Amino acid sequence: MSTWLITHEACLQHDTGPDHPECIARLQHVLAALSDPAFAALTRHEAQRAPREALERVHTLDYIDSVFAAIPTAGRRHFNADTVVSPGSAEAALRAAGAGIQAVDAIQGGQARRVFCAVRPPGHHAEPDESLGFCLFNSAAIAAYHARVVHRVQRIAVVDFDVHHGNGTQTLFAGQEGLFYLSLHQHPLFPGTGTRGDNIPGNILNLPLPAGTASAAYRQQFHGEAISALIDFDPELLIISAGFDAAAEDPLAQLALGEGDFAWITDELVAVANYCCGGHICSLLEGGYDLDALSRGVARHVAALMR
Repeated sequence: MSTWLITHEACLQHDTGPDHPECIARLQHVLAALSDPAFAALTRHEAQRAPREALERVHTLDYIDSVFAAIPTAGRRHFNADTVVSPGSAEAALRAAGAGIQAVDAIQGGQARRVFCAVRPPGHHAEPDESLGFCLFNSAAIAAYHARVVHRVQRIAVVDFDVHHGNGTQTLFAGQEGLFYLSLHQHPLFPGTGTRGDNIPGNILNLPLPAGTASAAYRQQFHGEAISALIDFDPELLIISAGFDAAAEDPLAQLALGEGDFAWITDELVAVANYCCGGHICSLLEGGYDLDALSRGVARHVAALMR
């Protein structure tokens, strides 16, 4: 089975303005990197829209309606302090959430083994009833709940290596049997959540890391406690919230990973997926705000998914 790349032109129409870190250029750089001949074997697909019922499994009706009501007919509008929307934002958010659903369908239907969704806006900060941190809909959680409800997948893990804790995904997974959320992130850092005090055995595992953590310490933590817990959970499907803002160059955080670390992280997760769930991985782009570090990190991540 092939490795898929799912993206959509609409994700380039979510215009946050020239000075916003979650900008159109992020996805442009990612897609340029993945246009290299080294990625010719990727099977490329346009993201479908997420249906309303998929959003409603994760977000409240009032919140969904508020997102669409906030979309301006021209210009840009602050949906909240850090999340900006433009006329193309609703379509982009629907395609971003729909990409994860499409990836799950392809994996469960036997068309793909692994899928990378190059989409924006990101999603892991979106709470059931609140936008936060540039996110509108929680694409990873939407994909997980779709797998559970539609495909009857019993054990689903989301591994989040974005440098910021995925507060929204944690909220949506906490206390839910058959769902496991694992996050390695800098702490303290936005959004301020994700301490070990939030951990729930077999359900939530936060591994907060201090500013300045570099490759050796990160790898030790990941290969030890993270991988052990993931194997113990024994997922039938692995979803990755793939953020590349733990790179040393990133302006919004202070970890110190290099592009080789993102390849190594992915290799570790591929090995777990091969052992537990037939290699099945759905990976969704989250953060990463230094354009060159982002594109290099994504390239190494996708190359590892293709192996």
